[in-house]
Amino acid sequence: MRANTVMYQVPMPKVYHVLPPKREELDEVIAFIYIGPVRPTEKEYRRTPLLVRRNKVAKALEWLKLNHYDYADLSISYENLADYPEDMPPVIVDYRQPPAENDSEDKAVNKNEEDEGTHEGECPFVIHTLTGEQLDSKSGAQRKMLAMKYLKEGGKVLGIGHAEAPESIFGNPKLYPSAFPWLFPYGLGGLGNTNGEKVVSDKARKRALLMYYDKPQQEAIS
Repeated sequence: MRANTVMYQVPMPKVYHVLPPKREELDEVIAFIYIGPVRPTEKEYRRTPLLVRRNKVAKALEWLKLNHYDYADLSISYENLADYPEDMPPVIVDYRQPPAENDSEDKAVNKNEEDEGTHEGECPFVIHTLTGEQLDSKSGAQRKMLAMKYLKEGGKVLGIGHAEAPESIFGNPKLYPSAFPWLFPYGLGGLGNTNGEKVVSDKARKRALLMYYDKPQQEAIS
């Protein structure tokens, strides 16, 4: 199987040179909606997954600054970190009551528990797709026709923006470390990376990345 991949840079609305950011800036990027019969109390807050353990965050930032190539000039703000509470979410909590439901005695045996939609306004985001037997029984041309039919009937889609020009795979050692940071925790190891004075050939680098698990690709680069 052969395939081509085109990689684009995703524009970031803001680049932080000081971490962690101020507490009030988190509301610009994180939303916390609490749904329940009553407003959450301190007991519920302590059980939410959106809590900040300041010592863990500090150790993670210190490790990145010491070990990761792109975080060498990072400024760690312990003052901002001290403003983060540890027993409640660091962002504003948007409380909403759950939709009213009929009593269980009034429900039919085949009642569907999923939400039935909204009667007022537009639904903010709905996923339309083909699954299961629909996907297996239709050809590529038929899928395209269904997609065109959906768009011509006024269907909406979710668009993710990206940079105008694609990223180059030549002379761009930061490409793979930026795209797969969990595979390159030190920010180094991409193709063309010099790693200081030690120059590693692309052939040796590819061998290391493949980790000798894929026999056909091992033979192709050997």
